[in-house]
Amino acid sequence: MSTAVQPPTSQPPTTCPRRNPRSFVTPHVWDRQVALLVRDHPFDTVMADRLFGQAVAYLITAMDKWGQQLEIGCGPLVDIAVHGFILDTRHYREFCDQHFGGFLDHVPAIEFKNDGSVERTAHVIHDNGFAIDWPLWEADFAKCTPCYPGSNCH
Repeated sequence: MSTAVQPPTSQPPTTCPRRNPRSFVTPHVWDRQVALLVRDHPFDTVMADRLFGQAVAYLITAMDKWGQQLEIGCGPLVDIAVHGFILDTRHYREFCDQHFGGFLDHVPAIEFKNDGSVERTAHVIHDNGFAIDWPLWEADFAKCTPCYPGSNCH
């Protein structure tokens, strides 16, 4: 009998129950965001579901960590779902009111920065209790986030 040895992963182990992004929006809002992503982008429902889940985890983490000057920001792939949600202003505003007590502004910088902030953000979200869909984040590790330096950016 032989056992295949798996290479070590650079990702943090999941050792505790994770927060479920679906618990932060109604099923109607979840399904609507997935449908909008499928309508507006070349994604199937599986990919759209994954992206919206990571967008919610990111936004909740940005709210939870507000004021800590962490300069978190997602990469371009997850940002598609974040922007889609923001554009659905009525539902985004309700989400912000419920989980933040007010509107969470989105103020990206003009210049992109290539400083590892996308990877750091994924780790902050993981440390905030959410499972990370690593392939969605790793796709942009070498890219950048437009988070404004020194801000409470999301």
